[in-house]
Amino acid sequence: MVNIGNDWDEILGAEFKKDYYLKLRAFLAREYRTGTVYPDMYDIFNALKYTPYSDVKAVILGQDPYHGPGQAHGLCFSVLPGITPPPSLKNIYREIYDEYGTPMPESGELTGWAKQGVLLLNTVLTVRAGMANSHRGMGWEILTDRIISLLNEREQPIVFMLWGANARQKTALITNPSHLVLTAAHPSPLSAYNGFFGCGHFRKCNEFLSANGREEINWQKTV
Repeated sequence: MVNIGNDWDEILGAEFKKDYYLKLRAFLAREYRTGTVYPDMYDIFNALKYTPYSDVKAVILGQDPYHGPGQAHGLCFSVLPGITPPPSLKNIYREIYDEYGTPMPESGELTGWAKQGVLLLNTVLTVRAGMANSHRGMGWEILTDRIISLLNEREQPIVFMLWGANARQKTALITNPSHLVLTAAHPSPLSAYNGFFGCGHFRKCNEFLSANGREEINWQKTV
């Protein structure tokens, strides 16, 4: 079964025994055996591995993994070392630069954010090569909704950064007034000019964390 290696194991242990997850697991076994699926099966839960439940300061919610070769490694918007940042991530970097005036690194790897407490969670954790949304509706959403709900139960304040219509739908799961929910357009080139650029989310996140006695995120430290 799943072994994340931190407090998520106990927190999510019951989920991994439920019928929906066992069906999802069987589906994934077939998919990985018969075709190309991203990310590598050992990277599926990297968002949880890098960011324990007790360490989460902020959540950035993506849709599903990149479906091109050598990109996805289990963290939303992040790509493996040596891969050029995709357009959405370039726009994220541009917004951070506009907010802080500090140049962003050339690397598109975001493990540095994850290690600082930013949960980089996709709502669907796997995808067939070249087929965006191909694992949608297979059960991942049940698990990731549960993850969001469990984070909502935390008393310690968390910032939820929800970009795009799919992510904004998760607002209904975040009912705890201790948390801050920030919504904007998706950073995709198709929508970034419709409300992502100028959203100020990265600075607002840090201001909220600081006001609640939590260490700010160094957004320039991506690795």
